[in-house]
Amino acid sequence: MKCKYVIFILLQKIENLPRKTGPHIPEFAGWEKRQTMKNQVQLIAYVDRLSGGGFDGLDGLLSGPFAGVFGGAHLLPFFTPIDGADAGFDPTDHTQVDPRLGTWEDVRSLSDTVELVADLIVNHISSSSPQFLDFSKNGSDSQYAGMFLTLDNVFPKGARESDLLGIYRPRPSLPFSPVTLLSGERKLLWTTFNPEQVDIDVRHPRAEAYLDSILREFQAAGIKMIRLDAVGYAIKKPGTSCFMIPETFDYIAELTAGAHALGIEVLVEIHSHYLKQIEIARQVDWVYDFALPPLVLHALFKRDTRPLAHWLSISPRNAVTVLDTHDGIGVIDVGADEDGTPGLLSPEEIDNLVETIHQRSRDQSRKATGAAASNLDLYQVNCTFLDALGGREPDYLIARALQFFAPGIPQVYYVGLLGGANDMELLARTGVGRDINRHYYTTGEIDDALRRPLVQKQIELIRLRNAHPAFGGEFQVNAPTVNRIEIRWTLREQWIELRADLSVPSASITGTSPAGEIRHMAIPDASDPV
Repeated sequence: MKCKYVIFILLQKIENLPRKTGPHIPEFAGWEKRQTMKNQVQLIAYVDRLSGGGFDGLDGLLSGPFAGVFGGAHLLPFFTPIDGADAGFDPTDHTQVDPRLGTWEDVRSLSDTVELVADLIVNHISSSSPQFLDFSKNGSDSQYAGMFLTLDNVFPKGARESDLLGIYRPRPSLPFSPVTLLSGERKLLWTTFNPEQVDIDVRHPRAEAYLDSILREFQAAGIKMIRLDAVGYAIKKPGTSCFMIPETFDYIAELTAGAHALGIEVLVEIHSHYLKQIEIARQVDWVYDFALPPLVLHALFKRDTRPLAHWLSISPRNAVTVLDTHDGIGVIDVGADEDGTPGLLSPEEIDNLVETIHQRSRDQSRKATGAAASNLDLYQVNCTFLDALGGREPDYLIARALQFFAPGIPQVYYVGLLGGANDMELLARTGVGRDINRHYYTTGEIDDALRRPLVQKQIELIRLRNAHPAFGGEFQVNAPTVNRIEIRWTLREQWIELRADLSVPSASITGTSPAGEIRHMAIPDASDPV
């Protein structure tokens, strides 16, 4: 039997409410007052994996069944090629749209429908790129020789054991790949993520020209925001962790100034201790709230809202919030820092969180995480968010409501939007852990998903989040008891409040309508049959 969702009255005519711009962003060096991204829910999607084709198919969805649902869309790498070693994050040509998807003109056309976010892959370039192939062929005589980082580039006087062990790593190995170039020269290439993604010296003139050419293509295509992929690793300096060091902030500020000059805002992707996230947020346009997903899961698993409420009371307001993404569910963001500074959750709570995800997903997430798959990230569990909750749809809707009421601009991943399950067939075929949550949807699957009450209620919540003016006002959070949380937004006479009791669990949303009347929406008990 399908879960029964009790909707008393969903804030009537929310589509007609006035639209608001984004929340206030703290000032930082170089900040210019300007229009920010819309304070509306954004879609995250691979163009081909959601549309079943290219930009034409995605445009058809956004102007058809998803018309008016999203204020923006983060288009995951659509560059040449989309099917490399890392699902598009290793482009051979970052300035070209993969012709299987369409053209830059298609991107420009889509930007007339929604605000677009695109990835600027800062840290590395494909080993199949023209630049690297020229370097491989001509070795030290190549015009691109200094663009690619080697051990000698960073440590010209040699590296000590302490230097190498001090490098911050997302994976349990040193960031070097031994390679024999076509020229016959032997090199130890710096490869933070995998041998097909070769790190570049972002200060080298060739690298600067390369990244600038990408930004100009983005501007011409109407891209409103760039996500700086892996920028935390971009600056390497002997004797440091080579991750988010002071020189990295300097570089982000320079890159941001260049983007601002082209009318583009910047979203920084960093996984780190929560206090570092708060500090980073003071210096950039936008940051991800990566602490939110594990804290929401912890709250629902343990029926304890206190860590979540504490984080929401101090979290950056210039955040982009997520539950699920093309990557896994992160845990480092709620853990202790390297120097021993406690995290938002204890080591025992994090262990319990990860194990509960494995149990509720019937061990599917275990098969896609760590050494079980080719993705060896130390800080992520690979699983759809719905399967992480054991398929409990009321819990999932409560989680989504908590995300939408958290400070920041929400993004909804296409698999999560459609209530997708773990794709074990794709995982078995590719052996890539993250593919468990990167399903290729057909038109029929999308049509079926749109008939599900879970998906329909999510879309109702999205429309509510987009339209209610109070989300542009003042934020308050309170945890009156261990298992209850109350979140309220107020803008002059308009207000909206989420109250969740996770001992049930259940939640209710109460707020003003355009006419000033009080309206109410409820998410039912998780004990309802699914």
